Amino acid sequence: MLDFFNEANWWCLLLLLFLAFLLGWLLSKWALKNKYKKALDECEQENAALRNVNYEKANSTFSSQKSSNSDIKAIKTRDHGGVAVDTTETPTLNFDSFGKADASQKDDLKLISGIGPFIEEKLNSIGIYTFDQISKFNSEDIETVTTLIQFFPGRIERDQWTKQAKTLNNK
Repeated sequence: MLDFFNEANWWCLLLLLFLAFLLGWLLSKWALKNKYKKALDECEQENAALRNVNYEKANSTFSSQKSSNSDIKAIKTRDHGGVAVDTTETPTLNFDSFGKADASQKDDLKLISGIGPFIEEKLNSIGIYTFDQISKFNSEDIETVTTLIQFFPGRIERDQWTKQAKTLNNK
């Protein structure tokens, strides 16, 4: 019995245990790699299929919106029953009715609810810079401005720009 525990057998036994552990570890890595690779491939295929479905759905929605409302450029306006802006004729603004201004007199038009950076830039490009100008709009001016900025028909009346501009102009 003492022969069994001699030093040579002990090292052989330890070496065999280590080799068995190493073999088991490598086999488990290989088996898990194949298992997870298969699951990953299935997820990638499902993801590609879902992307195709969403892409087709988005294209069909966009196509139907485009065909039915191709002249209305803003979804929010279309939702409010907005009418397309006629851009065949380019009217000119009657600055005599509301006054002229330049960039040196510029007010922050974004303070008016319904005017963001994009619309402010459009208004500035047609010569409208101040609250005073907007507060003096009449119905003809509103129509002309709506046509010139080419977006959001009906927004000037709906958001009451002239009323807001009067209030801001008096501050």
